[in-house]
Amino acid sequence: MRASGGVCGRRGRGVDTGAVSYQKPRTQHDYRDLVWSLIPLVLICVVFAAVASQCSFSAHGPTRGNIPSFDLDAALQADAHTLSFPVRKPDLPGWTPNSGSRDTVTGTGGGDVSTVGFITPQGTYMQLTQSNATPDALAGHIEGARHAGGTQQLGDRTWSVYHQPGSEPAWVTDFGTVRVLIKGAGDSAAFDAMANAVDAAQPLVAK
Repeated sequence: MRASGGVCGRRGRGVDTGAVSYQKPRTQHDYRDLVWSLIPLVLICVVFAAVASQCSFSAHGPTRGNIPSFDLDAALQADAHTLSFPVRKPDLPGWTPNSGSRDTVTGTGGGDVSTVGFITPQGTYMQLTQSNATPDALAGHIEGARHAGGTQQLGDRTWSVYHQPGSEPAWVTDFGTVRVLIKGAGDSAAFDAMANAVDAAQPLVAK
């Protein structure tokens, strides 16, 4: 008996469908293909150029930004009129006032607070705070430290130094009816200049 015809036993051979895969030879690529391939690269370069245009380089380090305009005379005069303690305006040539605020120290030994800020000629910030709160309460409110860790003597006046690790030191002195706190990123000369200027200033006349 003859076996029936077919392809029995043939495995692993694919079936030829007759389809032909076509890929353009490299030699037939024209300039249009090149242009289309470069477009994504050009777009990336444009984005980087736009970002770079927003930045500037200075060989001498960061440049100082614009200092906000602040009317020191009007602010301290208003505080002298409103608050119950004498307010002083220090004479600090070359220093630029840039901010001011009022606050309240709550709890035992608390009171009202007047604060103004300055930018020194060296570009550092220094703060002047005047209050009828007790020295420890005021330092605890501003600096977070309620006990002095040392003193600084300038002329006849003693300043108590409060300092918390990781923060700027604060100097506090007692004028009798008002406590004065100075604090900031300035060097020792900046602290001395502000302390001496406040000591020499007379209280503003309330209007």
